[in-house]
Amino acid sequence: MKILSKLRGGQTALEQQGPVNIVFFGDSVTHGYFEDGVCDFEAVYHARLARMLNKKYPVTPVNIINAGIGGVTAKGSLERMERDVLCHCPDAVVVCFGLNDVNGTLEDYISSLSVIFSKLRERHIDTIFMTPNMMNTRMDEVFLATSEYRDYAKVTNTMQMSGKMDSFMDAARKCAKDNGVILCDCYAKWKAMADAGEDTTAMLVNRINHPTREMHRLFAEELLKVIENN
Repeated sequence: MKILSKLRGGQTALEQQGPVNIVFFGDSVTHGYFEDGVCDFEAVYHARLARMLNKKYPVTPVNIINAGIGGVTAKGSLERMERDVLCHCPDAVVVCFGLNDVNGTLEDYISSLSVIFSKLRERHIDTIFMTPNMMNTRMDEVFLATSEYRDYAKVTNTMQMSGKMDSFMDAARKCAKDNGVILCDCYAKWKAMADAGEDTTAMLVNRINHPTREMHRLFAEELLKVIENN
């Protein structure tokens, strides 16, 4: 990856190529939403990743552009790619959609990811597709008792437990592979925890689809591994 050579290049690379610019393109998790209506831009995974990279490569500034918007889908984000992503001339883009897309059709999701990947490839931009977290595997009736999103929690629970979310992630992995995009498979990490008997719903701060601050650390750590292994 170009960003890895820039990070490791130290002062010489910095003088010749400038700082590292990474755009994060996604939905509410990338945006930085945690509890209902609460954004925490220090705890979100890309802010954590920036701190990790700055600590490991202290010479090279790492600039993070947060292009996450709550409630959006991959299809709904196509028109904002130039404004929110490409205009920044990024060295790399991390794409993370799926949590809202699963409300729609698989065809729309995969075709939209393909367009995103294609536009980034045309600009020779390093691209990582990060699969999102799982949604709630159960209804936390006590926690959701006063939540205005209780009814939606029933919907996300059904999509997770019916296998719909799994099928979307399987198709997204194939789409990334077909487009030569590097995969950071965090969804597989969540599934492994669930298969081991861990309560992944408790790892969602809203008990629906927003990971806790601790689980954002997992995203950052997995992205760091992917960057350094590619």
